[in-house]
Amino acid sequence: MNSSDVQIEIFRVIKNSIPRHLSLVDEIASVLELSNDSAYRRIRGEKPLSLEEIYKLCNHFHLSLDELLGLHSDSFIFRGNLVHTSDFDFDQWLKKLAQNVKYFTSFKAKKIYFLCKDIPVFYHFHYKEVAAFKHYVWMKGLFNAPELNNKKFKLSDYPEDLFDLGVNALRIYNKIDCVEIWNVESINSTIRQIDFYHESGMFENEEEVLIIYESLNKLINHLNKQADLGHKFLEEEENYTQNGTYQMYFNEIVLGDNSAVAIFDGSKLGYITHSVINMMSTNDVLFCDYLFDSILNLMKRSTLISSVSERERLRFFKHLRMRINTRSQHLKPNI
Repeated sequence: MNSSDVQIEIFRVIKNSIPRHLSLVDEIASVLELSNDSAYRRIRGEKPLSLEEIYKLCNHFHLSLDELLGLHSDSFIFRGNLVHTSDFDFDQWLKKLAQNVKYFTSFKAKKIYFLCKDIPVFYHFHYKEVAAFKHYVWMKGLFNAPELNNKKFKLSDYPEDLFDLGVNALRIYNKIDCVEIWNVESINSTIRQIDFYHESGMFENEEEVLIIYESLNKLINHLNKQADLGHKFLEEEENYTQNGTYQMYFNEIVLGDNSAVAIFDGSKLGYITHSVINMMSTNDVLFCDYLFDSILNLMKRSTLISSVSERERLRFFKHLRMRINTRSQHLKPNI
């Protein structure tokens, strides 16, 4: 591939990676700090890109030069921010989460495929009690927040504005078509966390343990309704058909790893979750195609339980409710 072909490929990839309502020439002019006329000359191939300009474009649009040059290697370029315990801000993390999903809504065609090892973080914000407990677990268990030293969990301590930020992220996420692959183990980490903090005596009011289990049950019932209707929605919404479609698959053998692939206007973006709350992404074609093919292969070996397969859907959600109810009924005599 000669330099002219590389330049053409760079602009083709950039054009496919930005929302359709954005102007390619405006984006290039902004990144390279050029006039629109100078940007046009580079896009048309009349003016060669300098090495510095290629670097700026690859860095801004997260392009792999190896991929553009047709070089095959064993490495993939990922991007993402590492969360640090010393300066973690949950408010900013939720705002960033909302920004990320809002980016996808700007595309005409968008769909997200999830392998659910755990309950997707967005769903915590269907019910405040679940969101409050998860916030406590993360801030105390992951980040050793000093304000939580020797402090027990209490629902009333959870900030309303923090919950509102999460609901906003959920509302945006609900606009995107979604495919999720679940296993009966997908709720286990949440159940174990509730049990651990209860057994450790970290609840200010032990009755709130049952309240959290009740809210977790409500969340499962809500997901059951989404699977029934084939659409995502908030509890208070009447016209759910304006939201994204919802496809739920049940796999009895494989537990996912919380990885995901987002497809927007034909382009793919792969996501890998690590260190519990950190996420990194890549648009490397080879990696994204491999991850997507793996998800499609797993879907073929799973049962679609949304909108169809009512018997299997009832069996799956009955199993989840049994796990929750078994734990809550076990606690009731002691509370």
